[in-house]
Amino acid sequence: MNRLNLKSKLVIFATTLKEVFISSLPLAAIMIIVCGFIAPLDSVSDYIKLFVGYASVVFGQTLFLDGLNTSILPIGKLVGGSLIKLKKSIFVIFFGLLFGLLATVAEPALTVLAKQTNMIMPIINETLFIWIMGAGIGVMVAFSLFRIMKDLNIKIVFAILYVITFILIIFVPNEFVALAFDGSGATTGDISVPFILALGMGVSATMSKHKSNDDSFGIIGLASVGPIISLAIYGIVINFLHNGVLPPEQVYAPETMGTMGEIISGNLLGVTLALLPVIIVFLPFQFFLIKQPKKEFVKILLGTVVVFIGLLIFLAGIDYGFAFAGKYIGEVFLEPSRPGWFRWLLLIVAFILGAAITLSEPAVTVLGEQLEEITNGHIRKFTIRMTLAIGIGFASLLGMLKILTEINILWFLIPLYAIALIMMIFAPNLFVGLAFDSGGVSGGALTSAFLTPLTLGVAQAVAATSSSGGQSILVNGFGIIAFISVTPLIAVQFLGIVYNINIKKAEKSLKDAELNDIKELASLAGLVEEPDVEAPNVIEPNVEEPNIEESNMELEEKNIAEDMEEMQLEVEAEKSSSK
Repeated sequence: MNRLNLKSKLVIFATTLKEVFISSLPLAAIMIIVCGFIAPLDSVSDYIKLFVGYASVVFGQTLFLDGLNTSILPIGKLVGGSLIKLKKSIFVIFFGLLFGLLATVAEPALTVLAKQTNMIMPIINETLFIWIMGAGIGVMVAFSLFRIMKDLNIKIVFAILYVITFILIIFVPNEFVALAFDGSGATTGDISVPFILALGMGVSATMSKHKSNDDSFGIIGLASVGPIISLAIYGIVINFLHNGVLPPEQVYAPETMGTMGEIISGNLLGVTLALLPVIIVFLPFQFFLIKQPKKEFVKILLGTVVVFIGLLIFLAGIDYGFAFAGKYIGEVFLEPSRPGWFRWLLLIVAFILGAAITLSEPAVTVLGEQLEEITNGHIRKFTIRMTLAIGIGFASLLGMLKILTEINILWFLIPLYAIALIMMIFAPNLFVGLAFDSGGVSGGALTSAFLTPLTLGVAQAVAATSSSGGQSILVNGFGIIAFISVTPLIAVQFLGIVYNINIKKAEKSLKDAELNDIKELASLAGLVEEPDVEAPNVIEPNVEEPNIEESNMELEEKNIAEDMEEMQLEVEAEKSSSK
């Protein structure tokens, strides 16, 4: 039995490893082409660093996802289901806030973003940054549960929240604008999403007016607004504390992080602080509400150990080699020795990476399956994946274009969000929730691990080659996740509008067909007089219309006569038997 369990676990691990490896192949191809042929690295040790970093990211993410399926995901489902036992709304909302916060601080993509930000601007404390973003998620998860209970219109809620967000952005220092929108995408990933969805589905199925899981769609999208607002407020406070003059930025140099051993030991405390709160809060639920069997409880705890090891290796791989590769590739295309047009090849690189990462992203596959099921196959999974891949490819291209041209990110984001909000008028409620959910989960760990270092490297090179000194790295370098997060809002709602139009056409055709059938049946029964149509040279046969009432009377008389005949035969039979 143990051998069979071990064998099945190895098969699952191998499958996950294969999926992660395939999803990372576009990144590997770009690294080989650039670092092997276009601009070879200076030494063999750099190639070793690149290989070790890549292998650590792939293996670490595989371990992380494997442990996730046996620990964090079950915890999310169990806690989400058990919260309903508390019955009182105030308790459900409070624990929604608490678990939204704790699940978010364990997100690998958020940890990567915090490290990159701290490296450029040391006054931004890495741990505080993570907890502020987590608090934003927690508050909005609590509000989302409240919305489900009170049946507030999701379209109106989204419109109000984004109007508030863009008004608040007016007062935020430029260094925090793109960072805030990037944080929105980085906070909803492999750990927080299952927790939040489990809470939403549990509450919508038991405490909403509709008693339907449809209400749970949109909870990730609403939660994603929280980090934008919380980091915007954090930026305003920091700016106020420094009297409107932030200290100068540091050079973004991930290659100076140290040896692999130093990086792992440096990440130990951060990973522990990320995962430990989730376990500590889970324990009271286990002992008083969930009461899982001992075997299952031990399995969950062992799974968290695997998550811990996987996350540690994953983050170390990013710090040691991946971030270094992303920055190096970003700078290669802007070297002064290369022709001016060479930098624009980065637009093609960004499109390929954005589209390829999307196609291999597990969250996108899950979204495609959900939509195909909801629409009864009218919108195919392949159509959804290709639509999102092309959309996010163009989003990555726009993000790179923004960096190369140094255009303010708001000139891109305001029109894109305006289009998404206007489309809500025409899209079905279900697709609105799904669209904003998909925007929240589109920026995964690989996006933060490679695309953000790439864009930061490009922004640093743009500033170095600019005659005026260029924009700040924080202002110009961040924003790629923001572009990737807004594209699905438009793409999925577009699919919803098309689906709605097709459904209305199908319903109209069905009604017309049913009406024609009714008319034909009525006409055959003689209940509807057909209009006189002049038809010259056609002699109508003189057919007498049957009288339905007379036919019924004749039939009834015939039946009575048959009954009387039977009675007479019975009487005669009795007489003959008595004789």
